[in-house]
Amino acid sequence: MGAKGLVMPLLCTFGSWYNSSGQAERHWRISSRSNSSPSMMELFTREWQVFLPPRQSVVLQVCPALCFLAVALVVPLVLAKVFSTPRLRQETRYLLLANTLLSDLLFVSVYLLTTSFNAAGVSTAEWTCAALLFLLGVFYSAGLLSAKAMLLDTMLAVLAPLRYLALWPVSRTRRAIGAVWAASVILPAATVAMFLWHYMEDPCGSHVCSLPVLLVLTVGYSAPMRVSMLLTVAGVLLVLLLVLSGYVLLYCRTKRSGVWRGEHTSRARGTFLIHYLHLLLSLCPMLVLAVELLLCSRPSRSVDLRANLWVSLVLCNVLLLLPKALAPYLYGLRYRDLDLCSTLLTFYRLKRPAAVAPVT
Repeated sequence: MGAKGLVMPLLCTFGSWYNSSGQAERHWRISSRSNSSPSMMELFTREWQVFLPPRQSVVLQVCPALCFLAVALVVPLVLAKVFSTPRLRQETRYLLLANTLLSDLLFVSVYLLTTSFNAAGVSTAEWTCAALLFLLGVFYSAGLLSAKAMLLDTMLAVLAPLRYLALWPVSRTRRAIGAVWAASVILPAATVAMFLWHYMEDPCGSHVCSLPVLLVLTVGYSAPMRVSMLLTVAGVLLVLLLVLSGYVLLYCRTKRSGVWRGEHTSRARGTFLIHYLHLLLSLCPMLVLAVELLLCSRPSRSVDLRANLWVSLVLCNVLLLLPKALAPYLYGLRYRDLDLCSTLLTFYRLKRPAAVAPVT
């Protein structure tokens, strides 16, 4: 895609800002003074580069690749360990963990694909972009609902240990995982439908399928998209707060039991610390996005494109992917049966085989 294909949707979306900010008048004066006057499109391209300096944008675009590398090095090994071991396949916690890590791997992979398309300048139609956004929503929702299922599993194991196997057998766990994916397909449908409606009504079709840029182009300058995104973020925050409340309730219920005394203290605290850290990292991007959306909804707020773009880039390329990149390491080190360190060292041949002394 050339400069025209990339800049045209941006020019259409920012047209009101471009005309009202005095940039068009200044460019017209520059053009009238110069003999070899560049086109308005080239001048706007130069102005757009101000919002995305090359060095900083390259650094932020490398972050999804690093997160994908961190996830791809570990998650396939964990999944292979779980599904190749009969005992682990029959335990609910490992099935839920495998489902969570699989959804994280797919989410990071699709996000890296959209980032690569945008970096390479590949033009995407609205239906292709909507399909990619829909997949991102499905995989993110699956990871979110899987975290909720992991909380339910932990609560049943702690609060009702004698009835745990009767209430939460493996067969019911498999049906719960199927229900998680079915609900994950339904949840992002409304937001993607709103996206398609917005761009079909817009005479300037979008060729940019980058989530950070789309947050600025649509959410920041479209009231229906902003309302739809606010409802989505509110739902995500509600689920995360419910999960956090569940773990706080577990802590309060088990504080006076033997879990927090004696030899079990360090392991119990380590488990809760991992859950709290992962939840905190998952809450941060949603809180930042909620604040940004509320600020954009203020009618008297002045438009600051540079700040909006940088917030969106850091939000999507760093904060949104960080908990998914750390999850396999946090949970892999938590579950002893996975033996993550030994599995990684053995698979990547970083562990020297023990020398066997000859029998004399």
